[in-house]
Amino acid sequence: MRRNLLKTVALAALAAIAAAACGGDDDPGVVVIGPDEPIEIRTLLSGTGASRAAVEMAVADFGLIHGHEVELGPPVDAMCSREGGHEGADEIVDDPKVLGIVGTSCSVSAVAASPRISVAGLVMISPSNTSPALTSDLLGNAGPSNHAGYFRVANNDLYQGQAVAGFAYDELGLRRMVGLHDGDPYTSALARAFREEFRARGGRVPTLGVIEKGQTDMSAVLREFALEEPDGIFFPVFEAEAEHFIRQARESNRLRGVTFISADGAFTADFLALPETEGLYFAGFPSHVWGNRNAATGKTTGEALAAFEAAHGDLAHASPFWAHAYDAATLLLAAIERAAVPDDGTFFGRLVGVDARGTLRVDRGALRGAVFQVSRNEGEGFAGLTGVLACDDFGDCGPGVQVVYHHTDATVTDPGELPVVYRFEP
Repeated sequence: MRRNLLKTVALAALAAIAAAACGGDDDPGVVVIGPDEPIEIRTLLSGTGASRAAVEMAVADFGLIHGHEVELGPPVDAMCSREGGHEGADEIVDDPKVLGIVGTSCSVSAVAASPRISVAGLVMISPSNTSPALTSDLLGNAGPSNHAGYFRVANNDLYQGQAVAGFAYDELGLRRMVGLHDGDPYTSALARAFREEFRARGGRVPTLGVIEKGQTDMSAVLREFALEEPDGIFFPVFEAEAEHFIRQARESNRLRGVTFISADGAFTADFLALPETEGLYFAGFPSHVWGNRNAATGKTTGEALAAFEAAHGDLAHASPFWAHAYDAATLLLAAIERAAVPDDGTFFGRLVGVDARGTLRVDRGALRGAVFQVSRNEGEGFAGLTGVLACDDFGDCGPGVQVVYHHTDATVTDPGELPVVYRFEP
């Protein structure tokens, strides 16, 4: 279904010419895959394992590329940290056969990993990074950590900041809010984006409280917030810190009646199970749009979720990013399929690519270009489980749609089952 012979021949011819211009088999920019060798990609993820499992399913669903199997290799854990991103990237780039990476899970890991991935000529597509620093300010200005070869299918946090501000100000009627972050590229960028958008609407954000990763005592920041007498608190921190924060905030008499809004960093089954989270709002992406169909595999979101549940049980509901990981993997594989040039050792063989099980040549620069080509698809975008993806010049591929969920019952722990009370589209 995906392969059209004439189109493949034409693309192979163009890619072969580009590869020849880049050098021979010793050119580090060209990966040569022998007749009996697999195509190698890797994962640089962290967390519950849901994203890795989704990538494995995507590889199986996609199938062979020009007759070659795709080998995922052992997982590398970025540990949702700067050190993990640094060390994990170094481990992967040491393998000269790797073409691309699905990762990272956390923005802080990507800040350290992406420059190394970029210098190595690789492609990395993230399922869940959201910091504007990694791509752009959505106004045409590159972020300080933007590097060639980096892409993501999750939305830029600036969209989520707009969604939270619009919901809080226009729908809830909140006028004085405070925010919280832990200095992480994700949490700090999102808190600042919210502050700017909320102020632009006429609201006040007198302070952004700062905690440390791993902090358990929230008394100081809660006193700071109480002094400001807010009617709402936005705390887009990760699950561990969010758990301590909301438990202690619920015990504060001075914060009774305050509206609490969190984000996808804490939007997990374990966090939703806490009684103290009842009444919270969560900003994130739309979950489980059952009719969406992935263009590369033909599976709908509903079909993919059913298969995922059958293979992995509750892991499908442990994190909302499994579908993003599936889309990131299939986008990468579709780009490899487009950039790979079948090669029988002669110029004519490179030109027509008649031996689908023979040697493949993949120019890494052409692969980066292929990600843009596949995702844009002549203006139509790449249909994924999470929506239509189209990568801009800075690597932002997500559709930008954000929603706000309302959590009213701690016995409901599947993020996809929470009611949506607000929708934002750029």
